[in-house]
Amino acid sequence: MPNLPKSALECRDVTVKFGDVTALSEVSASFAPGQIHAVVGQNGAGKTTFARVAAGLVRPTFGAVDVMGHEIRTGQVRESRAAGVELVHQSFALPPSFTVAETMEFGATDKGGIYSRKALAEKWRPHLAGLDVQVDLNRRIRDLPIETQQGIEIARALVTDARVLILDEPTAVLSPAGIDMLFSRVRRLKARGVTVILILHKIREVLGIADTVTVLRGGRKVEGPLPIAEVPAERLANLIVGDAVARTLDGHDRDALVGTKSPAGGDADQPSQAKGPAVLSMKAVSTRPDSEGIALDTIDLDIRPGEIVGIAGVEGNGQKTLVRAISALADLDGGSIALAGQDVTRQPLAARRAIGLRIIPFERNVEGLSLTSSLWQNWSARDLLQGSLLKVIRPAVIREACDRSLRAWSVHYHNCGQRAGSLSGGNAQKVILAREVDPAARLIIAAQPTRGLDIGATAFVWQALRQARDRGAAILLISSDLDELFDISDRVVVMLSGRLNGEFRAPFDIGSVGAAMTGAAVRANA
Repeated sequence: MPNLPKSALECRDVTVKFGDVTALSEVSASFAPGQIHAVVGQNGAGKTTFARVAAGLVRPTFGAVDVMGHEIRTGQVRESRAAGVELVHQSFALPPSFTVAETMEFGATDKGGIYSRKALAEKWRPHLAGLDVQVDLNRRIRDLPIETQQGIEIARALVTDARVLILDEPTAVLSPAGIDMLFSRVRRLKARGVTVILILHKIREVLGIADTVTVLRGGRKVEGPLPIAEVPAERLANLIVGDAVARTLDGHDRDALVGTKSPAGGDADQPSQAKGPAVLSMKAVSTRPDSEGIALDTIDLDIRPGEIVGIAGVEGNGQKTLVRAISALADLDGGSIALAGQDVTRQPLAARRAIGLRIIPFERNVEGLSLTSSLWQNWSARDLLQGSLLKVIRPAVIREACDRSLRAWSVHYHNCGQRAGSLSGGNAQKVILAREVDPAARLIIAAQPTRGLDIGATAFVWQALRQARDRGAAILLISSDLDELFDISDRVVVMLSGRLNGEFRAPFDIGSVGAAMTGAAVRANA
């Protein structure tokens, strides 16, 4: 293509500081036009900050950004968009009550007006069809599957004929089939001359889609952009985590953590460690619809001591309601729940915790910790809630016990009196582990326990869950990361639309599990 500039997007010595924290440090990278580029790194590497600088959402402390050979003013979203840069965030920003056609029109104009739904549908149908987004334009966004919502996000971003499209962690919430669909759209955009930059963290995805790869670590550029053909998977894994960290990781764990290949789990012929009667037994459990999540529909699930059961599924298919039902926070419409042989169907959360229920919640900074309270107050909440209201509280004794526990869990902190909100994500999660994974734990619910953690903290969480299993605890692991589920689960159960849609045992087949996640097939290798 004649007259194309050397770079579609170029960042020169970009540094971003948030107070005393340096998110990016002197990052320079040039992305050639009409190609698919991957930017990779573990959590906290600076990938999202990099994307937000390029899109004008963050003004760098130092450095410059060029688009199609022309320098633009940084920190100006309108100027970045006018230059042809669009960013699709990991968390979708579609108005849930709008129809597809209304969403497209609003994204194109940002203005109201008088219109007919039929005219809007006719206006936007060709644009969506050109990106292979097959959808009824009169359906509301909230009623669409995740893969379709993402397709609409991309289509809306391209309304202005964007020349550089940045997708931030676009595969994080997709099923395997959804990832294939996304990559098909990305290749179609490349054929149209669009430069696509994908923020990714799994190596096999990078190798399957990108022309070049750039690696960030600790806010600095390590390498890149490098042609994919010149970067073996083993080298790319070491670039992402660093040689020192790579040497500390078990080979299977490293494959799962960086996505070198999809782990299949253990040997199917290896005898299960699970033994004894079920710690959790759910029989025909259904819940009433409410505003907190999709209702459960006749759930039958048993978990025995000494096993980790993973729950797979595209987010929003009842995982949160499942946890709320086990925790006595969702009203049952039918069925029963037993813990350690005791019927707790009508028992409150406190009674269930007294039996040995422990919860690592979905949102550690909302449900798991009080960020404005001290570490010792957060750590001691379990015992205080389960004890008598007349119990004498001795802060000095609790602080001493808290110190011993946090040191045992390798939490990096100054003192037990500091606020929980002052900790990093990994250390905050370790505080929750120190509180919830105690000797009395019989059923541990681990809901997205590694989301937002770096590779070292993730490996620590996995080790803690395995050790709890080996001590005889039953563990329910809910994760949107199939690599995580396959690596440490003894069984994987798929949730779809509030129901269980298949059960699988190691060695796991990603195609079969993925088909169950989307409803394309129900197959169990149990």
